[in-house]
Amino acid sequence: MNYSLVLASGAVLFFFLLLASIRVGRYLGRHDGPDEKGTAGSAAIEASVFALLGLLIAFTFSGAAQRMADRRNLLVSEVNAIGTAWLRIDLLDSADQPLLRDQFRRYVDERVNYYRHVADLDARDRIATQVGAIQKEIWTRSMAAAK
Repeated sequence: MNYSLVLASGAVLFFFLLLASIRVGRYLGRHDGPDEKGTAGSAAIEASVFALLGLLIAFTFSGAAQRMADRRNLLVSEVNAIGTAWLRIDLLDSADQPLLRDQFRRYVDERVNYYRHVADLDARDRIATQVGAIQKEIWTRSMAAAK
């Protein structure tokens, strides 16, 4: 399921519902007749509603920026861990190193593929399964080479 499409269609739906609500409100306001006393307090209410909407938008962007920073930090940590593991292959016998390096290349390629398909949930889950299998192969081979 494509959640971006669901979110976009929901936003469009809410936009048109907002326009319809404005029309209904104007119709009901005109239907009661022109009364200046009834519209005197509407400016304060309108200002407070817009202030709350502004805060909601600000918090939304702040949360999105924080999630982006967290994701970037996770990626940096993952890359550092992969780089460290790559360097530690040198500690093994030279006969075991080429196969492990080949598995690491496959692992990194699949991790890059995972992040390319992050919006497609089915492909992402399939790739995550492949990455887990490759990771298990690397661990098994590493443990056998370390003995």
